[in-house]
Amino acid sequence: MNPNKPNIPAPAVEPDELSYYRLTLLSYFRESHPELATDEAFIRARADLAAETFSEAVKSGMDYDEAVRQADEVLFQDLHFSRLDTLITVLWNEFADEVPAGRAREVALQLLPECGRVFSGYDLTDDFAATPGFDRLCEELTGTISIWLEENGI
Repeated sequence: MNPNKPNIPAPAVEPDELSYYRLTLLSYFRESHPELATDEAFIRARADLAAETFSEAVKSGMDYDEAVRQADEVLFQDLHFSRLDTLITVLWNEFADEVPAGRAREVALQLLPECGRVFSGYDLTDDFAATPGFDRLCEELTGTISIWLEENGI
């Protein structure tokens, strides 16, 4: 026993701390994928995989910046395209007169469930925004939003 430390037993189970990667992913989900922000198992698994990727890259002699890049690639894989961010962009671009910019996120959150059918018709990969299908998606969303705004207002 160390006389300089009080004799306090360690807890049987360590508290579940949020790692850098878990906090980063949770913050990103809250901002761009709110429907995933409560999926603790997914967040934990993906963050653990990113941390492991970073650690292995550093152990293999990779420089810090490359190790961070690899970990971020793992952390955000298949999560770059955001339905919410797309709706906000459509609101800004097509409905600026009807929806004030400061309310676009609030309205987009209301529209997410309404636009689920439209989104489900597309393969929303990480690079989807760079495909011709993205323009078609935005056109469909514009029509759906227009009808929703007529029926519900803001």
